[in-house]
Amino acid sequence: MNKYFCISMLIAFLITSCGTQKNMEGSLPTNAKASRVIKEHYANTPNFNTIRGKIRATYKTENKTKSANLSFRMKKDEAVWISASLLGFSMAKVYITPEKASYYEKVGKTYFEGDFRLLADWLGTPLDFEKVQNLLMGQPIYDLRDDKYKISVSERGFQLIPKKDEAIKKMFLLNLDTYQVNAQQLAQEAENQSVTVTYDDYQTINGIRFPKTITIIANEGDKNTNITLEYRSLEFDKPVSFPFEIPSGYDEISIK
Repeated sequence: MNKYFCISMLIAFLITSCGTQKNMEGSLPTNAKASRVIKEHYANTPNFNTIRGKIRATYKTENKTKSANLSFRMKKDEAVWISASLLGFSMAKVYITPEKASYYEKVGKTYFEGDFRLLADWLGTPLDFEKVQNLLMGQPIYDLRDDKYKISVSERGFQLIPKKDEAIKKMFLLNLDTYQVNAQQLAQEAENQSVTVTYDDYQTINGIRFPKTITIIANEGDKNTNITLEYRSLEFDKPVSFPFEIPSGYDEISIK
């Protein structure tokens, strides 16, 4: 299994360009200060302990398209579990905790178990359990309260860009009405890498607003990967378990 297939499989289970924004100079609300918008965003963070449901995942590159129906479970701040099945039989699983990321698949009888450097090296930015969880929940990958931002407004939302110039360029776009994340983007120009995550729609279940569809576009040079995750049949605060055991005789994936 080559490097890009391994990384793509993990990201497809875990994790569009924001487009050109129309200038709306003069229409910026008088209370649209970055600190206030950030405060409103975190005041609307989804409040739950566990979540379970299904994900319809589509993975596209220039050469192929694959789709799968996945089972999804999460215990907030503790674990993310995703399983792909065929005809009722588990074919692949991903299990992520704050300590490590694990994965195995039965077709090639391979597995991976280790820290988050696998994804971090590809994304070009430090990555950990919290960032993966935030991405899946429709939260900013980076905590917005840890930096100072310039704010502008467009018909798409409040755009936040860090005031401090860094090697990794960050952009966060928050909804004008709900302050939830419409899009977020990380770009490393020197490495010609970027990742853009858009939240195309949200759904409300038992008073909890949660993403319905997530689109991820990852670019590295002339390579382009497009992943769409559509959440279905979500249930909050129900009992969840995370069965995961790497079968014996499988080959460990080596990432070079």
